[in-house]
Amino acid sequence: MNKKSYSIILGVSALLMLFIFLLVGHHRDIPDRVRLDRGTLLGTGSGVAERIKPVAQVNLASAETPREPVKNAAAAPPTSRSGQQVYAATCVACHAAGIAGAPKLGDRSQWAKHIAKGRDALYASAVNGVQGSTGVMPPKGGNPALSDAEVRAAVDYMLAQAK
Repeated sequence: MNKKSYSIILGVSALLMLFIFLLVGHHRDIPDRVRLDRGTLLGTGSGVAERIKPVAQVNLASAETPREPVKNAAAAPPTSRSGQQVYAATCVACHAAGIAGAPKLGDRSQWAKHIAKGRDALYASAVNGVQGSTGVMPPKGGNPALSDAEVRAAVDYMLAQAK
């Protein structure tokens, strides 16, 4: 190495040491500043309970109003949807495209073997679900909110389209 290289290394080292000394000198009094800040916060006379008290309170006793006893009213039966409405809302997802072996709406050849089983067997399969050789139909077509009557109406609608 030549003289110029030693000079560069010595100069960089001196700058690095100067930077470190300035950094340490600047941060040396930080614990004292933190102690002063903490003293200012704690020395205001406010206690811990004052600093952590809730912002607001809710008084439930004054909000109570006298109530009438609840009368046992029979719940209104849910409105039943037509077979076409149930098909459009639930069944169409599989029966329109023939997904998972579902017979397509209106395809007589696909529905013929299902019709041969009888209407009661179709109702049972639709309500309880069925494991077929080409796929699975979940109970009620995957919509547990449907009533058995609505599922039967949807089966009737699809059978009517296949004839």
